[in-house]
Amino acid sequence: MIKVVELYKSFDSKKVLLGVNLEVNRGESMVVIGGSGSGKSVLIKNIIGIMTPDRGSVLIANVDITKIKENELNEVRKKFGMLFQSSALFDSLSVWENVGFGLRQHTKMSDKEIKEISSEKLRMVGLVGIEDLMPSDLSGGMRKRVGLARAIAMNPEILLYDEPTTGIDPIMADVINELIIEMKKKLKVTSIAITHDIVSAYKIADRIAMLYNGEIIEIGTPEEIKNTKNPVVKQFITGSAVGPITV
Repeated sequence: MIKVVELYKSFDSKKVLLGVNLEVNRGESMVVIGGSGSGKSVLIKNIIGIMTPDRGSVLIANVDITKIKENELNEVRKKFGMLFQSSALFDSLSVWENVGFGLRQHTKMSDKEIKEISSEKLRMVGLVGIEDLMPSDLSGGMRKRVGLARAIAMNPEILLYDEPTTGIDPIMADVINELIIEMKKKLKVTSIAITHDIVSAYKIADRIAMLYNGEIIEIGTPEEIKNTKNPVVKQFITGSAVGPITV
């Protein structure tokens, strides 16, 4: 479903991605781990076409999005839903308007139809009766779930999660993890999550890839990653101050 081939991206003299290769199978849940500043967000922005790589290819369902026109790229982007790290809700819009934002932009549905779909997606993430509230009325965990409802509003084939458990308490983080698993089962989506939350990574991933020094240095099932012999991966997943990673 997603294939990243020899992807390079720099910003002036700062080299971020140095030949990243990654394949995500249809229906698979891939988690990309790595430290702050390792390039996880840059990778995900290249996958959705927000950024253009300096070199390399990004194939979405066999379409290389680095070689197509903007209008064609916009059509490919409709395959995606994204949960942003900060939820990225519009403060001036109600909950249902936030959830239905993509529907309003890309369809000719009436407000009534959009609100009905918004309510349905909110129920899927465990939120009922909050359609007319404003984002300022919501807790951090509720905002995350509204963000997830918006991500699935247009029935995407691919879901991207940018640090889905950042900024919420451990119990709510587990609620979000369970929802990510549920979305995969119910919607049959392909998903990529980027995170430095190892507990979350082990729970939601079919496979885990570690990004370090601009490259994917190891990829495997959660069990394989737990038993890694790679000293860099081992230091990261155990959170040890001692090892090849310096801060």
